[in-house]
Parts: sequence; C-alpha cells; structure tokens
Amino acid sequence: MVGLSVYNDNNESIGSINDMLTDKDGKIKAVVIGVGGFLGVGEHLVAIPYEKVKFVSEPVAYTGASANRPASSTTTGASNTSTAPSTSTAPSTATASKPNPWYPDHAVFNATKDELKAMPEFKYST
Repeated sequence: MVGLSVYNDNNESIGSINDMLTDKDGKIKAVVIGVGGFLGVGEHLVAIPYEKVKFVSEPVAYTGASANRPASSTTTGASNTSTAPSTSTAPSTATASKPNPWYPDHAVFNATKDELKAMPEFKYST
C-alpha cells in the first residue's frame, strides 16, 4: 500500500501513502500520508486515523477537460467513485485494465493539500 495515491472527495490528488502504523496486536491504527515535496524532498508527513481513510478498488474515468487531470493520468487513473463517467463520444486510444485484485486502486481522504500541510507533522521516534 506504500506509494498508493490519495485523493480527496473532489478528485484532487493530495499525496500518497508513505506508511501504515500498527499497534502491538498488528491492527492498523494510522495511515501516514506524504503531502507536497518532490521525490520525498520537502514532503510533509501527516498521520491520519485509519478509519478516516477510504480505500477504493475501481478506477473511475475523469470528467471534464484534460487540463483538470493529473499530469500522469490515463483512462485508468484514480479518482473518487462518486464521479459520473464521462459522456464524451470521442474514441479513446487507451484501454482500461481491470483492477488489481490484491490491493486498492487509490485511497480517499476528504481534505485539501493546504489543510493537510497545516496539520501537525508526523515524526518517527527513535
């Protein structure tokens, strides 16, 4: 799950999962999300309670103009499942692959990048 993209309810990419924290019994208690930065440099880490993060298995087609899509998106890109599929009649050259049965396509946490950056930074204890 490390590296899994995290989006908000508006289908905006807000970061990616850096770690999952467990208790002594092995139950996941928090998800550490990396926000901002480039290749880990300048990244702000935030620990979010596990129950507040939703995992979505199936990718949803983006709606609207291409300018609203993340730079690396394709028709298999990740977004919130509540978005209606595109009604465009233009043929698509990319083929959608079926979802991976072993892990979700993306995670959803309802916050903006700015709200996450304003949260206290998570630091690993030594």
